[in-house]
Amino acid sequence: MENLQNIRVAVDAIVFGYQNGQLYVLLIQQKFGSAESYWALPGGLVKNDESLNDAVKRELKEETNVEVNYFEQLFTFGDDITRDPRNRVISVAYFALVDPSKLEIKADSDVDKVQWFQINEIPKLAFDHNLILKKAIERLKAKLSYEPIGFDLLPKEFLFSELENLYCTILEKEIERRNFRKKILSFGIVEETENYSPIKTGRPAKLFRFNKLKYKELIKEGIHFEIKFA
Repeated sequence: MENLQNIRVAVDAIVFGYQNGQLYVLLIQQKFGSAESYWALPGGLVKNDESLNDAVKRELKEETNVEVNYFEQLFTFGDDITRDPRNRVISVAYFALVDPSKLEIKADSDVDKVQWFQINEIPKLAFDHNLILKKAIERLKAKLSYEPIGFDLLPKEFLFSELENLYCTILEKEIERRNFRKKILSFGIVEETENYSPIKTGRPAKLFRFNKLKYKELIKEGIHFEIKFA
């Protein structure tokens, strides 16, 4: 029996950024066949001659001017066959962590606007993108609980308190800071620099940096990273 399919494959990018103690996600605004504009995740259809990974990088670059070296595949969304009213579309979602201060966002292609939104101020999004974003936030929280992945959200050099605040913001819980500091430093994945914070309040605070080589070694060996909450 002949099985005729008319299914399209798309990719969506959930790009998280962290700045001034707040977690953000990058959204675009474009028109989907009506006079009403919707905010949505960057993304689009995969070309016949490209991989999924290449497709999500291309769509993000075309629509927001943002380039990301590493994406992690999140989930495939397609159980709801009406998720896109225009066609039957299956979307493979990817997420990435970036430092917004290093990026220049710019609306391009068929996009009207591109903007960072605080996680607690997300509007109603197009299609099932609110659901996709919800799942991405859940994955981010889960990974932070067992793997130190938050460093891509911070500047090259940072205060240790900024790392602590990052975890508290994403996990929406207060952590045991003394235990957290002791554990992070014991892994050797964060090292103290000779530089101090430019903020001149009270005692000068040393800046830290992420040791990526040590981190890669620990990942190969296997790392157990558990956060205790206050």
